Amino acid sequence: MTDLRTREAAPPSRPDRVVSTARERSRRRRDGGSALTLLGPSLIILGVMVGYPAVLMLVQSFTDYSIRNKVQGTLPGFVGIENYLEVFTQSDFPAVLVRSLGLMVAMTILIVGLGALIAVLMTRLRRGMRILVSLGLLLAWAMPPLAATTVWGWIFDSQYGIVNWALNTAMGTDAWTNHSWLANPWSFFFVLTVIVVWQGIPFAAFTLYAALGQVPAEVLEASSLDGAVGWQRFRLVVFPYLRNVVTVVVVLQVIWNLRIFTQVYALQQRGGLISETNVLGTYIFRQGPGEFGVTSAIGVLMVVLLLTLSWGYIRTTLKEEEL
Repeated sequence: MTDLRTREAAPPSRPDRVVSTARERSRRRRDGGSALTLLGPSLIILGVMVGYPAVLMLVQSFTDYSIRNKVQGTLPGFVGIENYLEVFTQSDFPAVLVRSLGLMVAMTILIVGLGALIAVLMTRLRRGMRILVSLGLLLAWAMPPLAATTVWGWIFDSQYGIVNWALNTAMGTDAWTNHSWLANPWSFFFVLTVIVVWQGIPFAAFTLYAALGQVPAEVLEASSLDGAVGWQRFRLVVFPYLRNVVTVVVVLQVIWNLRIFTQVYALQQRGGLISETNVLGTYIFRQGPGEFGVTSAIGVLMVVLLLTLSWGYIRTTLKEEEL
């Protein structure tokens, strides 16, 4: 009996373990092959559309590649970090970078803050009013940036703009007649901020409104019984459930607001001072004609900046996937 029990309780023999391990390895190889097969087309498209241009831009940033090489069919020379030094010492890039970062911070705060307020407001509205607010947000979100800039350009027009008329009417004066909002860089950026924020709020509002719907009702009821109201309730009870969503919205807004181009370019065409209103997108577009090496260096710096600003979110996401 003792021998039988010992034999029954004994662990599996070594050959059984080897067979089990071999089966697991085979299954993992099949799963890996299936995953690569499914991801293959997407990886190829990413490699052609993103990988190759990124590598080419990085290589060109260390050369003196210009329109001359393209016309003559000659190879560019290797200049090391000379283009990067030129960008920071012999160009307007530092001023444009500071200007773009300042605009990005202001626009992101306004978009996320106002979007959160509208999202909370939508939770308090009745169904009919909520649908009406949603339609208004959708119309603003669906309008192409160029069309939106054109409309807002008419609103702030120096001769026919409703803003100048409203200010003259409210103040009982003609001081705002023929006032140009785009001639001064500060008022130019004010108009630009209005346009970008107006179109950016719908995304933040809809995303945060959907996240608010995931907050458990029993948690809100318990917080009310504990006496939490207003800002205290939002900060201590609701916001922890929204933290991940808010992080995503902030990171996306940072990236989008650093890459604005259409609105700035369209406003500059309507009378803005180009040299004092350039942001990173328009600055790269208007960089010396044919100076591909310097332009590539600016592009590499912009990519590094975006990756640095979004690294916190990427690291948090990777940690959550490992748990």
